[in-house]
Amino acid sequence: MTTSIIKISRNTEKAPLNVHSSQSVAFSHYNNISAQLPIDPDTNTLVFGGVEEQAKQCLSNIKTIVNSIDHTMSDVVRINVYLKNITDLDKVNEVYCGFFNMYVPTHTSLAVAALPLEGASVQMDAVISNGEGTYPQEACDLVKLARNTPNAPVTSLSTQSVAFSHYSHVSAQLPIEATTGNVIAGGVREQTQQCLKNIKAILEGIEVPVDDVVKINVHLKNLADLDAFDEVYTRFFPDSSIARAVNYMPARSVIVAEGLPMNALVQVDATVSHGDGTPPQVVEDRHGIVIRAHNTNKAPVSALSSQSVAFSHYNNLSAQLPIDPSVGAIVAFGVKEQAMQCLNNITSIVESVGHVIDDVVKLNVQLKDMDDLAIFNDVLPSYFTNTLPAVTVIGVSSLPKDAVIQMDAIVSNAEGTSPTKPQ
Repeated sequence: MTTSIIKISRNTEKAPLNVHSSQSVAFSHYNNISAQLPIDPDTNTLVFGGVEEQAKQCLSNIKTIVNSIDHTMSDVVRINVYLKNITDLDKVNEVYCGFFNMYVPTHTSLAVAALPLEGASVQMDAVISNGEGTYPQEACDLVKLARNTPNAPVTSLSTQSVAFSHYSHVSAQLPIEATTGNVIAGGVREQTQQCLKNIKAILEGIEVPVDDVVKINVHLKNLADLDAFDEVYTRFFPDSSIARAVNYMPARSVIVAEGLPMNALVQVDATVSHGDGTPPQVVEDRHGIVIRAHNTNKAPVSALSSQSVAFSHYNNLSAQLPIDPSVGAIVAFGVKEQAMQCLNNITSIVESVGHVIDDVVKLNVQLKDMDDLAIFNDVLPSYFTNTLPAVTVIGVSSLPKDAVIQMDAIVSNAEGTSPTKPQ
């Protein structure tokens, strides 16, 4: 671990406090916000009312956290919305629009099996730009680049891609044809192809190749469709001859959704390296900063994803199941042991690239049974010696290999990734 750039974890009493996570964790030019439930911070209880009032409270909590660190909602680059019922999406979107004026960030919405608070209908987390950087970086008026292309579906609710500093974020892509605005006919194979075609079109619109994707998030209505999804997925990754030569695959997480917008079977969002940066950063060749993918045999290895993909000052980890890498099977115990195995796998991956688990800035957790949350919360602090990361927990109806828990992580990478030497 290097301490040349520091991680800043912060909380404000004006938003709900959670002893099991930090409200916001800033590192370099990004800030990760923990999932916000519809809790009134004055009473620390669920806000009274329906889904509209709950959505407003979630967004108000995010706004309070963002304001407490001297930022505004226009600095949000991504919002993730987790609903108990996908039919509430239109009501939530109506509230959502009131928090953003001329600009809307990238956006992902899905219905989940459970949320961490009884009676909650919605939960949201966020990523915000952090132009001032974290110490000892100097403040810099970096420009946020929000862009759309007519070659992929356009919506007033989100921007297709938002770049800031050395990363670009892509909104969740549904299997919608840009020319008709309708979900493509066919099953999960056809829908997967359309989702990935939309991502490719967005990247082409900002002159970025598909192989600059560092992390993919897949939301499937039915876990049984994963093999069909993978069949199509491998037609898109690796994409270039260079990537095929090294068999580069992005980090990846697969999450089962209870419902998706437009009754889709699949949706996909992405995080993309942006080597040339956003002004006034010095313009470099897009490949002047190296994407560094890494695997270790001390954690489960997959042919479909890299365990970790570092780019610039962040490292993106694939979802980790509670698989013991020495036997290649799920640990045959309860949620405590499976949570420990997931965290052991994350620790092994992080340590294999010269970091420690305290460098994790964001942890995303999926639980089969939300009643197991208290057990997970008891396990988590034993892995961290300093402040806890930002955390998002959702419930899912199924996980690969019949696991009861899965988690992925975003890790600070203070040393950055090296520019290539001039030829």
